[in-house]
Amino acid sequence: MIRRTFLILVAVLPLGASFAAEDFLAYEPKGEAKGKHVVLLAGDEEYRSEEALPMLAKLLSERHGFKTTVLFSVGEDGTVDPTKGESLTNPAALDSADALVLLLRFRHWDEATLDKFDAAVKRGVPIIALRTSTHAFSGIPKDSKHVSWNWNNEGGWGEKVLGETWVSHWGHHKFEATQGVIETAHASDPLLRGVTDVFGTSDVYEAYPPADAKILMRGRVLKGMTPDSGPLETVKARATDKKEQPVNDPMMAIAWTRSVKNDAGSENKVLTTTMGAATDLTNESLRRLVVNSVYWGLGIEVPEKADVTLVGEYNPTAYGFKGYKQGVKVMDLK
Repeated sequence: MIRRTFLILVAVLPLGASFAAEDFLAYEPKGEAKGKHVVLLAGDEEYRSEEALPMLAKLLSERHGFKTTVLFSVGEDGTVDPTKGESLTNPAALDSADALVLLLRFRHWDEATLDKFDAAVKRGVPIIALRTSTHAFSGIPKDSKHVSWNWNNEGGWGEKVLGETWVSHWGHHKFEATQGVIETAHASDPLLRGVTDVFGTSDVYEAYPPADAKILMRGRVLKGMTPDSGPLETVKARATDKKEQPVNDPMMAIAWTRSVKNDAGSENKVLTTTMGAATDLTNESLRRLVVNSVYWGLGIEVPEKADVTLVGEYNPTAYGFKGYKQGVKVMDLK
């Protein structure tokens, strides 16, 4: 009888309702449902993915009609703890994912969770990867069949799938912000619809996407932390070959797409941006790039100017190691 009553209560919940188990968030679509499930994986120690991805999940659900689920890293007490690289809550959600949005760094999940992630990728789901997702995995044991994913194993999963791994901070971390510059040759790409005036306080990463990538945006290194700081004028040695170049000529790629054939033979459409700190995503155009990428990845026409109005308040914590809010339950983030 108790079970029957529970089912009735769930059935009458309105569209747009959010659900929070003890360790994950799920949002049912509001308005015209797209019939697609977007799973967002939060798990990095520095850039506050635990704050950014719930915001994106609400936006995708309420403004665009996608079902969304956010998975987290949690400690033994059930509170959100991005330093727990072994933790990913509710990995079963990956079984029904139609698209993945990632903000990960140095994860080393158990084998069963890695298998579920691998299975989702092998289904050919689109992947939208933010910031440190280029070096998503580290410390996967040598006896795991996924050990090659470790970032320091010939570039790992990031190099193979996204097209780049961790190289270096090209801008001075926490001192030199990023201004997005649209790649002229691809300015008419649907992913850039409504994307203008991109700015973020995270620095430009050194990155060299492969020849099969389409570079959508480059990052101008600024000489300060505000949009009006002006471009930095200096030279810097590349980490890859130690040769010097002007820091902004050429500018490093900060957003690119590619299509990658996975080990199962299916194709993954991939959007990678090395921006994506929670504070970066206060920028309307950067949010729009992420939303546009979900549409593109799922083969749905990208809106001319996607609605990226925030759902509720969004006041993200500044990025930094050991800077996450402690004692926060997943339900506190809904």
